[in-house]
Amino acid sequence: MNGAIALDRIRIVLSRTSHPGNIGAAARAMKTMGLGRLWLVDPASFPDPVAEARASGAGDLLAAARVVGSLEEALEGTILSAAVTARRRERSVPVRNAREAAPELVSFAAQGEVALVFGNETSGLTNEEVGLCSMPVTIPANPAFSSLNLGAAVQLLCYELRMAALDPVPPAEPLPDLAAFEEVEGFHRHLERAMTVSGFYDPANPKRLLQRVRRLFGRIRLEKEEVNILRGIISALERKAE
Repeated sequence: MNGAIALDRIRIVLSRTSHPGNIGAAARAMKTMGLGRLWLVDPASFPDPVAEARASGAGDLLAAARVVGSLEEALEGTILSAAVTARRRERSVPVRNAREAAPELVSFAAQGEVALVFGNETSGLTNEEVGLCSMPVTIPANPAFSSLNLGAAVQLLCYELRMAALDPVPPAEPLPDLAAFEEVEGFHRHLERAMTVSGFYDPANPKRLLQRVRRLFGRIRLEKEEVNILRGIISALERKAE
């Protein structure tokens, strides 16, 4: 697949940005690396002249940016999403560094839409936001001083994506037919309803059950056929219970 086409299928998603200047810096970083699709989740201020000033020639990306109210909306239609995070989370799916993740994102862009998600400048991505994504990605910075400006983080990841797109490595095996984000989310909602009706899950005392179930299935990256099978099993059990 042409590298430019692959990059055109990659969304850069900024979640809950607090300073408009960082949106502009991210847009500039994207444009220098040939990425043009910017999604903003509930930004504190946008559009904003500070963002325009920091974009420094990438105002077209700001003009075309999609602004949505939730990360779920930003991920609709994607088949793979990467959450950029510096936190170590218990029982998380395997973490890839930026260089490892980029070729995988580019490879799956041949199949459909993919997303790279960045969190708030101060607090990063929440556990819930990371849980919505297919894989956590980290930048292997100096552990004694690992804090990166949002614009710099976007620049680093976009560089790795560009390098992977310019010199693509064919996958050793055929890529699986991954389920779209909304198909996976539909499965999780279906499973939650079934667990609630059966009494296995108590919404009044949820603890971390749903988070752990999401991580369990997140490790295997559900394919379309697998989602259909799992939902068929749940539906059969529901009918039996009735």
